[in-house]
Amino acid sequence: MIELQGVSHFLGQKQILKDITVQIPENTVLGIVGVNGAGKSTLLRLLSGVYLPDRGSILYDGKPPKEAATRREIFFLSDDPYYAAHTTPRSLFDFYRAFYPRIDRALFEEMLSDYGIGQKELLRNFSKGMRRQVFVALALASNATYLLLDEAFDGLDPLSRKRFKEYISAWLERSGGTVLIASHSLKEVEEFCDRFLLIDEQTVSRMGEIADEVEQFCKFDLAFLEQVDEGLFAGLPVVHLTVRGKFAQIVLRGDATQMQDRLAALSPAVMEEAAIDFEDAFIYDVNKKGEYGK
Repeated sequence: MIELQGVSHFLGQKQILKDITVQIPENTVLGIVGVNGAGKSTLLRLLSGVYLPDRGSILYDGKPPKEAATRREIFFLSDDPYYAAHTTPRSLFDFYRAFYPRIDRALFEEMLSDYGIGQKELLRNFSKGMRRQVFVALALASNATYLLLDEAFDGLDPLSRKRFKEYISAWLERSGGTVLIASHSLKEVEEFCDRFLLIDEQTVSRMGEIADEVEQFCKFDLAFLEQVDEGLFAGLPVVHLTVRGKFAQIVLRGDATQMQDRLAALSPAVMEEAAIDFEDAFIYDVNKKGEYGK
């Protein structure tokens, strides 16, 4: 388990994170989400031990990340990992082997072969996506208990993302470990993660099951015989409303069946329920605080 207690952090004079207190259970795939500049990458750097919190504590099973034994259980993949000019996948593996004694060469080579990447080629000649594939393979082969991945899907094509998810799923079953992914791709987070953590206004504003977050909203497309006035929907738990002439699209907070019954009382000529995904839920949640324009 990862525990953060009252964690705050500044970069220069600017406070990035404030009073974060959360517990992240083991064997979890957690998506860290938030608007640009919310502090997602900073949080991962704090969790990895790259940064030390200005206030508060971070513990892995009761131990801080700065301890050598704990560091071996953490693999942090930044959004732009460093590599030297003459680095190859093979030399990169040999370098990391000094820090991760349980690193699995066979798995690393298997993933590179699956991605069609040669072990002796220079990383500097790779595309961004190919470099990402190498570091993802390294992260999984490390056999660390905690994988901290910043923009894990960035640069990966759809087939590579599919393979990555398959490897991660196998790793979770085998290791019982925990994966934290900071990502702007909310569709990928929904597809791949079971839980989410939303950073907003310098702290964790929401955390929970992705399915529960999505299910709290429902969306309907409506058509009426006469021009619609927004006042028609007064009294409903409206999250978002768009009215154009005789047509309306409405997002409500609540049970879809109950909301459908309440909308039916308004006598629409046509009413159809539309799909809601995690990206929609994120935008609606942040929208209510004025972070996004409607």
